[in-house]
Amino acid sequence: MTKAQEARKTIDESLERLSEELTAGKSETLTAFLSMVGRFHHYSFGNVMLILSQRPDAIRVAGYRTWQGLGRQVRKGEKSITIIAPMMLKKDAKAGEDPEKVLRFKATGVFDVSQTDGDELPKPAKVQGTPGEHIDRLKAHIASLGIRLEFSEESGGASGMSMGGIIVIRTGLGEAETFSVMVHELAHEMLHHGENAERGDKPTRELEAEAIAHAVCCGIGLEPGTACSDYIQSYGGDAEKLGAVLHRVQRTASVILEAVLIPSDDITEVEPTAAVANG
Repeated sequence: MTKAQEARKTIDESLERLSEELTAGKSETLTAFLSMVGRFHHYSFGNVMLILSQRPDAIRVAGYRTWQGLGRQVRKGEKSITIIAPMMLKKDAKAGEDPEKVLRFKATGVFDVSQTDGDELPKPAKVQGTPGEHIDRLKAHIASLGIRLEFSEESGGASGMSMGGIIVIRTGLGEAETFSVMVHELAHEMLHHGENAERGDKPTRELEAEAIAHAVCCGIGLEPGTACSDYIQSYGGDAEKLGAVLHRVQRTASVILEAVLIPSDDITEVEPTAAVANG
């Protein structure tokens, strides 16, 4: 079995374990996954699952050479985190024709910052319980999508509402809760409204929206609380259905995080490297 095949097997096993734990009423694994989405929003669903399964405490990952370029060195003997990276190969062509490009995937390795020594990294923008400038970025992103954002005392008892082109947020909420509710309702707008929306049933819609809010809040340094866990524990499904939901959660959360985070918040460069650092 190749390393890429082993990585795909790990993804399948992680998803199956996650499905079993949700069915049993446990949400810790999914909560950890959503936190990973927040920290590694540039990575694919499968690679987030791979990082989670191999090093659940990972904070910032990069390839061996990238760490060297940042003035840090992977410690000798450290084992890399295997992920799957895309690569373009040129397929032989007939004389006079351009070679055809074929997309393939290969296993490669990254290391967490905790596996390195060296220069102190610039601290990414973080918040201490408040969304800070991220809430203004979120408002601007909502406006850029052509969605009207309103604040009102009248919200039918709910903290927020998504009405297809209009988001209403109840006034009087704290900044952190306002941010979380805005992301929740934006997720509804992005996934559950419009001509090509996949609405599904209400429990699934609420799971998706709350899971996205949890991931985005984690991504900017907020503590999301237990709201997401409450949704998750009431949700059950087989691995195939769960996988489809998590793919949508990961993709949507990544789009929102791209809009609200400053560019220097992440280390995302990946290049092929040895499985174990040789110093």
